[in-house]
Amino acid sequence: MHMASTQTLSHLHTVAQEQLEPCFVYDLDALRTHLNTLMDQDVVTLWYAVKANPLSAIVRTLAECGFRFDVASSGELQQVLAQEVPAQQVLNTGPAKSRRQIKQFIELGVRTFVAESLNQVRWLNEAALEHDVQLKLLLRVQLRWPKGEKNPLGGDSLTPFGLDPQHWHGLYLADYPALQCIGVHIFQWGNMLSADKLLSLWQQMLPPLQALSEKLGFAMQVLDLGGGLGVPYDEHSEPLAWQDVLNALAQIKQQSGVQELWMELGRYAVAECGYYLNPVVEQKENYGEQQLIVSGGINHLLRPAVAGQAFPCRLLRESHAPLQAFNIHGPLCTALDSLGTHNLPLDINEDDWLVFSQTGAYGFTESMPFFLCHPLAAEYVIDNEQLHLLRESASPSSYLR
Repeated sequence: MHMASTQTLSHLHTVAQEQLEPCFVYDLDALRTHLNTLMDQDVVTLWYAVKANPLSAIVRTLAECGFRFDVASSGELQQVLAQEVPAQQVLNTGPAKSRRQIKQFIELGVRTFVAESLNQVRWLNEAALEHDVQLKLLLRVQLRWPKGEKNPLGGDSLTPFGLDPQHWHGLYLADYPALQCIGVHIFQWGNMLSADKLLSLWQQMLPPLQALSEKLGFAMQVLDLGGGLGVPYDEHSEPLAWQDVLNALAQIKQQSGVQELWMELGRYAVAECGYYLNPVVEQKENYGEQQLIVSGGINHLLRPAVAGQAFPCRLLRESHAPLQAFNIHGPLCTALDSLGTHNLPLDINEDDWLVFSQTGAYGFTESMPFFLCHPLAAEYVIDNEQLHLLRESASPSSYLR
């Protein structure tokens, strides 16, 4: 699992002494170092998928490092603009673009959109004419293969994202004078840990995408490959090497002949900067299995229930006791509230804290915090080696009416 630095661990211990309830800590210093490495290249334009973590401090850090922003809702747009990100650096994605949302985005200055349907193309053109602006457009394409992988993004399964090439064939771009079609968007696989596999998938995508651009009569200036770059959630998986990804992207850029490659990173950009601290309630044995009951569960970390894959976990304090497999369960009255099985020291007790890593992405804002009326998790950042509390833990009375 990703290991925190000595200084970060010291801050995590400080938080555990201050807090009674579970909380998140984001290491902005480590995030900056990682983002600067990602940006030090000229192969691909990087956008940040705000859905991964919309925290203001995270968004500002990404903006400072030169990222652009992929937003999929009006709320995400407002959050990004509130951090003084220019609207020209925003790309609007997402399957549910209503007429009202499209007009709002245009009024706030957004000029680049991913169209997921023929309706969206029409609505974008109508709104652009109404506001007397020109929009840049990417068509989202959904491809299917007879055999393949399935994951939360769909893989080979039918999803609401984009259209199949045959349906896009019915689009006559000349009918939409306010739109400049600059390329295509395709993204179907998530949390990939093999650059070779990514390259193979991308290469299979090129022929149908190129055929579509020829059919519709536009030059494919931009190829947007979405995200999908993974991080390891278990000790057996190797991390995805950024240089290997760049080498694969360079091949795709050359083979496709596009002027620009785009990617929208979420997990790969921010996962490793985050930690979730969780106090132990008790240890017990059930039918020969060791169980840990903890204060926070899928009310703060929903991903294990959605993806069937737990976040890495370790005991915060040092222990030399033998390791034992523990099934970790949160406080909710449902068997879905499981944070996985983890090897932890046998001497773990009710005074201990667990730390879950890789929670910089798909943590707090992907959770279900209101179920059973538990407190909302506090959030801290480590910035310039200093620990800052951004939001206190909130009691149910703060949101119940």
